[in-house]
Amino acid sequence: MANPVIHFEISGSDAAGLQKFYGELFEWNVDANNPMNYGMVAASEGGIGGGIGGTQDGNPQVTFYVGVDDLQAALDRAVALGGSVAVPPMDIPDGPSIAQFADPAGNRVGLVKGM
Repeated sequence: MANPVIHFEISGSDAAGLQKFYGELFEWNVDANNPMNYGMVAASEGGIGGGIGGTQDGNPQVTFYVGVDDLQAALDRAVALGGSVAVPPMDIPDGPSIAQFADPAGNRVGLVKGM
């Protein structure tokens, strides 16, 4: 069975502004009531959930996350196919484990385990 896309993330230097923008644009309920002020967007019928937050470097990006059983194995396969590791496996406090790679064109793609 193919690995599904299970989460999206939109990030930029003004997390609150992006949360307001996308909330109003698509009528999403964005819940940023958490210690990281990360705006969680619940999955809607036929769609996937995601999040809207800030970036550490200020550069905006849109990332989708694919569910995998083994983060390191997926990163190793991405590298073998011409990609590169962007974020090594890490645990999110009270959340899943994630990693990111860059494809051969430089696009970032997220991997998630335990979601």
